[in-house]
Amino acid sequence: MIERELKIPVPKVDEIRRRVVAAGGTRLTARMREVNVLFDTARGDLATSGCVLRVRTLGERNILTFKGPSRFEGFIKERQEIETEVTSAHDLIALLERLGYAPWIRYEKDRESWQLGTVRVDLDHTPIGDFVEIEGPSDRLLGAARTLDLDPSHAVLGSYVELWRRYREQHPEVGRDMVFSA
Repeated sequence: MIERELKIPVPKVDEIRRRVVAAGGTRLTARMREVNVLFDTARGDLATSGCVLRVRTLGERNILTFKGPSRFEGFIKERQEIETEVTSAHDLIALLERLGYAPWIRYEKDRESWQLGTVRVDLDHTPIGDFVEIEGPSDRLLGAARTLDLDPSHAVLGSYVELWRRYREQHPEVGRDMVFSA
């Protein structure tokens, strides 16, 4: 599958939630903590090639994801995405480690998801701020952003890991992982 998305920083997701509801959005999932762990070889082969191998835990769900290198059409990020759900994150991690992959970064976010027409709108609260991800057909993303009174030109082109790396350059006191403080 090809994933197409806009990721737009916002001051707070609460106002965007009101806009989604006003536009006729339907809640898919309540706000829930996501824990994401990225895996790579010791040489960093995946990161070097722009790929991602991720284990995501979301409540009782465990999802293995592979993402290919990103391409951009204006502000829209596009990349191959393959996902499958597994029963045990513990067993999946053991399998990945036996295949030569090791965890190299962990990041958390609180996410709630909405359906708005043919696009999914994810409201993300992260340790570095709030973001709206709009995912769906390319020809619907810009219109959905405008419906929510968001400017697509404010979309960030980086992943959460890339945004965290930039944040760490300005805040060297923070740790390697993008996690909420206890």
